[in-house]
Amino acid sequence: MTPERTDARETGEAPESQAAQARVQAAQAVVQQAVEQGTATGAAAAATLAATDAAPVSAAAGAAAVEPAGASDAADTAAAAAADAATADPGAAPRAGAAPAGFGQAPDFTAQNPPPPGALPPNPPRYLHASDSAWSVLGRIIAARMRQLFDRAGQRITQRTLRIGVSARIFHPEPGAVGLRGKTLQYLEESIAHWVMSRDVVVFMIPTVGHQGMLHPSNIRLRDYAKHLDGLLLQGGADVSPQTYEEVAARPEWPGDRVRDMYELELLHEFVESGKPVLGVCRGCQLINVAFGGTLYQDIATDVPTASVHVSEHYDQHRHAIHFPDGSTFASMFPGRREAIVNSIHHQAVKTLGRDLNIEAVSAGDGLIEAVRHRRSPFVVGVQWHPEFHRAGGPELLDCTPLLDTFLRAARETRF
Repeated sequence: MTPERTDARETGEAPESQAAQARVQAAQAVVQQAVEQGTATGAAAAATLAATDAAPVSAAAGAAAVEPAGASDAADTAAAAAADAATADPGAAPRAGAAPAGFGQAPDFTAQNPPPPGALPPNPPRYLHASDSAWSVLGRIIAARMRQLFDRAGQRITQRTLRIGVSARIFHPEPGAVGLRGKTLQYLEESIAHWVMSRDVVVFMIPTVGHQGMLHPSNIRLRDYAKHLDGLLLQGGADVSPQTYEEVAARPEWPGDRVRDMYELELLHEFVESGKPVLGVCRGCQLINVAFGGTLYQDIATDVPTASVHVSEHYDQHRHAIHFPDGSTFASMFPGRREAIVNSIHHQAVKTLGRDLNIEAVSAGDGLIEAVRHRRSPFVVGVQWHPEFHRAGGPELLDCTPLLDTFLRAARETRF
């Protein structure tokens, strides 16, 4: 064992001191070698190494002892670096690029690190109350989420395209006929569908139900159509049978269509009970009156000889004036209008007004009822003329777009 490496147990020095002395000796050797080779850079590096090894004074002394004539600047630099390291203040800010104080030490989990002053709001959030519990906060969160879901569902419903059902006309098979004439046909007139579709509405023709059908029995009922559709339009066609309002046909050629009457009456009542709007055109107006207990003139010319002409061979080109009486909602539906020109294609008309029905328009020439409205329903209106033919009839005819828009507005409002 050499004197330079005496065991710690013999010298009484701590192992850490021996390690430091060893590092100082190594640094001095490096400095000495750099000085002998005449490199200032090596001397400075060696001095810096000595400084960081926590033995700056010994390193500086060693560098000064071996300083030759050609390396005085390098030794000075090394000594200055060692002196700076020795006198550095432990509490001073670390130099750029140096690790922060305490870096690499084990964390102290018992230390308290409160937030700095002003980091927390002075008052609790608004959504919290003094009496709040975890359950009450959770309940409010769930309620807010449910409201959001309901709002989205409401938007889908309100933005969905309207679905309007149109009652079917019925072509009954002719006795002894073959082919299609021997079958029952159900159809709708093109203009009535296009009139409703002009407002970007989907139209469905509602067929009769066949729960007792011999070929294809079904459990579908007319109430199912009232449930899934947004409104009902009763189109024109055959006469209403006198049997439907408990009368006998005055002439054999006026039997009406009893089968269609029963089908449309059920359809009408299903939509009324569902709170859905109904618009009746020509025959549809007469059917609404009968549905609420009213009666009809079976033939205007026969029953009211003084009446104006309401039907002619000109069909939809025949027209006459109508008047909106006091209290009529049509006066507000058609602002600034108390009279108008409409077409006329009917030989039957409202005779006895049904219960809870208001008169909305009358014929200007003879006072026959031309439009009715049920006052206990959101929208159940019947007009005796054909509004779907008006645009083709010329600009002098009443523009019935406000009537259609009011009907569709009611459909939007009542489809919830």
